[in-house]
Amino acid sequence: MNTYLKLLYDEHSIIINAIEVAKKSESLIGKDDILYEKTIRNLIDFFRNYADKYHHTKEEMILFPEMEKKNELLQDGVIKEMFDNHEEFREMIASIEKNLDQKNFINTQKELDAYGEALLDHIAVENEEVFQMAETIFDDDELERISFRFLDSDRELGDKRKEELKELADLLRKQAFLSD
Repeated sequence: MNTYLKLLYDEHSIIINAIEVAKKSESLIGKDDILYEKTIRNLIDFFRNYADKYHHTKEEMILFPEMEKKNELLQDGVIKEMFDNHEEFREMIASIEKNLDQKNFINTQKELDAYGEALLDHIAVENEEVFQMAETIFDDDELERISFRFLDSDRELGDKRKEELKELADLLRKQAFLSD
């Protein structure tokens, strides 16, 4: 793993942990619907803000455009696929929230599971293909510049809020794994 892209890999690990919480949340349906709804609302907040606002923004505004500048062929290939996935994830979260608002917990969970699976597939493509590609098309100086831009993006969006979201995901994970 290239140290310059470590931030993106680390964010993926945190997102994967939240997906695990989402899967385990199903066991609350019918047993503790109030806790289920609270947990899913927290997960929606996490996915909408941490995964999309912080993580996907770095990819969409920094990494992907830089990759496209280096190789225009990427624009219609894997990069387009990643952009399309991000948009689909936003739509999926909106649908999950709509089902939750209607107290339709079975459909909420079904859509949350589909979202989690799609996000896991997306992360695998990024980790195994996109980030590897970035490591080959950029030299160390370019990767260092990109990584500084990642940090700038987090600062602009709010380092404190990002840390709060990470702590929320950690807390939800502890709660989910303690409830067994």
